[in-house]
Amino acid sequence: MRLRRDSLGFAAAACGAWIVLLYLVLPLLFVVPVSLTPQRYLSLPDRELSLRHYATLIDDPSWINSILHSAIVASSATLIAVLMGTLTAIGCWRIASRLSEVARIIMLAPMIVPPIVHALGFYRVWVRFGLIDTFPGLILAHGIKGMPFVLITVAAALANFDLRLEQAARNLGASLAQTVRLVLLPCILPGIATGAVFAFIISWDEIVVTLFITSRHVYTLPRKIWDGIADNINPSVAAVATIFILITLVLLALSFLLRREARVERSAA
Repeated sequence: MRLRRDSLGFAAAACGAWIVLLYLVLPLLFVVPVSLTPQRYLSLPDRELSLRHYATLIDDPSWINSILHSAIVASSATLIAVLMGTLTAIGCWRIASRLSEVARIIMLAPMIVPPIVHALGFYRVWVRFGLIDTFPGLILAHGIKGMPFVLITVAAALANFDLRLEQAARNLGASLAQTVRLVLLPCILPGIATGAVFAFIISWDEIVVTLFITSRHVYTLPRKIWDGIADNINPSVAAVATIFILITLVLLALSFLLRREARVERSAA
């Protein structure tokens, strides 16, 4: 049921939405002034502002290396998650049997099981294969954690796929591989892209599994932040958070502008 804009229910819903939004956003607003504090400890600036903690991000090689390690791991894990999740979703969609539903549930297990449980499982298995504190070990673990998100988004895209397009391509002489590559994949590309974004974010933000299976050779940004707040909270953590908040805002603004231009072009056409 759609609420009228002048009704009491609409006002209550809007008020609740704004309260939730402020609850989520207001803590982020405190991060910016904290990153400008001249003190060596986490505090709000009193009389002066300082960029010393932003300079630390540049001068300290450990911050740059941790960002590079996170970028390498997240990008590689996203490729693995997209490949495995997309193939699984297409396979379950093509078979459409009880066995495929069981396989789908098993593939969703990394999303259901608590992180501490499968972190311990990764540790026990990775020790046997010598993958502890290695890039392949962390990339595989993050890829497995991101795969369920790709599976869900691709399965949702396949639910809206018109089977007549596949039948038309096969009737016109296209092989199964050509049909998948030229017809199916372009139609479900938005679902693949959405799953890739989720997989990248999951890998970039992962800390529990990282703490279990890495030490010092693979040193991602979440681990660096964890070490920065373990004993004394380093204000450089706030500086990193501020930079990524700005990057997120820029990407959201670009996405909004691109969607707006696309709507203008469609209306003009």
